[in-house]
Amino acid sequence: MSRRWAAPLLVALLVVVVDLITKRYAAIHFVDADVILIPDFLYFTFVENPGAAFGVLQGSGPIVGLAAIVITVVVISVLGRERPTLERVAFALIIGGAVGNIIDRIFRGDGFLDGPVIDWVVLWRIPTFNVADAAVNVAVVLLLIHAWRTRKPETQRASS
Repeated sequence: MSRRWAAPLLVALLVVVVDLITKRYAAIHFVDADVILIPDFLYFTFVENPGAAFGVLQGSGPIVGLAAIVITVVVISVLGRERPTLERVAFALIIGGAVGNIIDRIFRGDGFLDGPVIDWVVLWRIPTFNVADAAVNVAVVLLLIHAWRTRKPETQRASS
């Protein structure tokens, strides 16, 4: 395996493994009672989310699952091209997050991609989420930082 693929696949695999382990832990330990770490700010719970990240699009699991599969395939194809390290890490986080939630949709439902995703982290006013959701959001922030750092100033664009 080339170095181009090794690091991103390792990052994606790490996200999937941590996501699955933490979801299993939540399913065992947080079903009966929430674990409050910081009152009114951070606690752990167990929620089955049939929609998209952060509780959006409730009941649309199969559509969200198909979209996640398509996005994963597109991002993997993008990783096939030469990319800066920050982009490669961000794309790996997206792949890991998407695959982590796709696994729930496949194995926790009765029909095609209709399984609910386990969410378990509640942080302040942010809707309940999981490691996979967090990985995708961190990836978006990394891509925004990268775009901001590599943008051309207005004067450079005008003369190009």
